[in-house]
Amino acid sequence: MKLKVCGMKYQDNMTQVAELQPDYLGFIFYDGSSRFFDGQMPQLSKGINKVGVFVNASLQNIIEKIRKYDLQAVQLHGEESPVFCEKLKKQCADQSKEVVKIIKVFSIKEEFNFDILRPYEAVCDYFLFDTKGKLPGGNGYAFNWKVLRDYPSTTPYFLSGGIGLNEMADVKSFLQKKESKYCHAIDINSRFEIEPGMKNIEELKEFKRQLRQFE
Repeated sequence: MKLKVCGMKYQDNMTQVAELQPDYLGFIFYDGSSRFFDGQMPQLSKGINKVGVFVNASLQNIIEKIRKYDLQAVQLHGEESPVFCEKLKKQCADQSKEVVKIIKVFSIKEEFNFDILRPYEAVCDYFLFDTKGKLPGGNGYAFNWKVLRDYPSTTPYFLSGGIGLNEMADVKSFLQKKESKYCHAIDINSRFEIEPGMKNIEELKEFKRQLRQFE
């Protein structure tokens, strides 16, 4: 099970989080977020994938950020269409020597129409399921994971939304069920923050330790 720590903002804190060797680090390029990133990234080990998070951004803006920060993945958190994802995938392939993965986010609360996913399957590498709330992400509470019992796709997905140390028993239970078959990674953010963008290193360390015990 992979681990993604999202909402990185401060360079020294990034370095500390990177020492824990998460599989993904997320940087939010949406200026409406309190975790908006517009700074310098420290040198990260090649084992850590840098993910740029965007909300209804232009293709040009996304490509510029991929180049500037050497992003390995793009997370689309807005109303991006399958056509937009296809165009982005093509531009990434044309302009990057390495494959840039595309993660499309869908927000869930108590129910979800999985038919929406079908046109995205051919143009996205991963889905991410987050909690529907006032903000595009980082709302701090979980959606009803039982909804994923009806997941009809084979596209791997990230599980996100209000996951913290207090949810470890729920995470363990979920990972033992058939609906977790295509769960690629656990995505954590706001429940590990001292303030927006500043992560609690000791709590992250404990979360990763417990997550590894489930393997």
